[in-house]
Amino acid sequence: MSAATAAPGRRLFGTDGVRGVAGEFLSAELALGLARAATARVGREAPGTPPRVLIIRDTRESGEMLEAALAAGVAAAGGEALLGGVLPTPGAPLLVRRYGFDLGVVLSASHNPYGDNGIKCFGGDGFKLSDAVELEIEQLLDSPPASPGVGRVRRFQGALEDYLRALHERFEGLDLSGRRILLDCANGATHEAAPEIFRRLGAHVDAIAAEPDGRNINAGCGSTHMDTLVAAMREGNHDAGFAFDGDGDRVLAVDGGGTVVDGDELIALAALHLGAPGVAVTVMTNYGFHTAMEQAGVEVATTPVGDRYVLEALRERSWRLGGEQSGHIIDMEFVPSGDGIAAALLTLEALAGSDLAQRHAMEKLPQRLVNVAVRDREAFAGDAELQAAVEAESAALAGRGRVLLRPSGTEPLVRVMVEAPTAEETDAVCERLVAIVRSRAA
Repeated sequence: MSAATAAPGRRLFGTDGVRGVAGEFLSAELALGLARAATARVGREAPGTPPRVLIIRDTRESGEMLEAALAAGVAAAGGEALLGGVLPTPGAPLLVRRYGFDLGVVLSASHNPYGDNGIKCFGGDGFKLSDAVELEIEQLLDSPPASPGVGRVRRFQGALEDYLRALHERFEGLDLSGRRILLDCANGATHEAAPEIFRRLGAHVDAIAAEPDGRNINAGCGSTHMDTLVAAMREGNHDAGFAFDGDGDRVLAVDGGGTVVDGDELIALAALHLGAPGVAVTVMTNYGFHTAMEQAGVEVATTPVGDRYVLEALRERSWRLGGEQSGHIIDMEFVPSGDGIAAALLTLEALAGSDLAQRHAMEKLPQRLVNVAVRDREAFAGDAELQAAVEAESAALAGRGRVLLRPSGTEPLVRVMVEAPTAEETDAVCERLVAIVRSRAA
């Protein structure tokens, strides 16, 4: 996330931390400054006690440089930096809670290419920092520390094993003996953890994209590049396949016939399995999901795109389950973060030995999403003619489907999404709206 796409009121922090090209926007100097400021902010809440900060990362080549810079920033504010090494993002809030850290910091740009990196922070309660706290950190960034200190930097031994143990405890009743599972680890943070926990639960595991070299993270693999996993599943040798993203906080599945099962279907399966009174999902969630949940008596809260908004809705309602179509799936009773590995295991638990191809949690409506490149994505919010066209198409689909037009939160794009009972109607509506957006973008 660059300064240009930061969330309102903040220059650096966006909806998922600070993100940008490593060594350029996200420099070692910026990482050091943010860590020092965040540690100083935490230190105000417990004066006299050195803040303890857990730092984990994914497999990007810039990770070690930025890890060192973060550790230096923590120590410069008098804190204790503990380096947990390569670990999926949900490991941070899980370990923060388990060991009483004051702050957890994750170095990752999620599904972005290797040249990017990012910094996201979790508070001592395991939740992402609030907008207000992130703003305070930015304000402290420009000020010299009130009382510079000399802290410590050391390795946090056993972080991976602690995370695996927590997964095993949660799913100890899940017996995967005889199941053949194929995992696409995106050459990222799950490359050790995912195969290991599936094996401990008895599965026969094959893994692809599990040999990170610092530059191959998300490169033609993982949950944003499903073709390789789909092709492998169509060979018919595995019961289910799961693809994670670079930092391991999302997952998509593939059944034995090579059909991709997205986050909407995985959340629907989990909701019915867990008997959830309600679920929180985003505006991108398929119309068929809402229909299925209504039939099952499950209340649905709809939020803007972004797992932080899903989390807010879950906390407000004291609900357990939520997530996004992209595969962020949150089970609050395990960890307050998307966890791709836990979501994959939850899927198999919900199936109770059945084949993924036999899932019947929901019927998806045909959906088409087109990203239109624009110079100024915010300008479309006030386009009266475009809004009128959206309203007209929405009215025509009332009770049968829906239309969603929104600017991207991170890129110069306007996203046009349409769902309708047939693929032909979906395409026709989408093409009419895309044509209008493109005429404005020219």
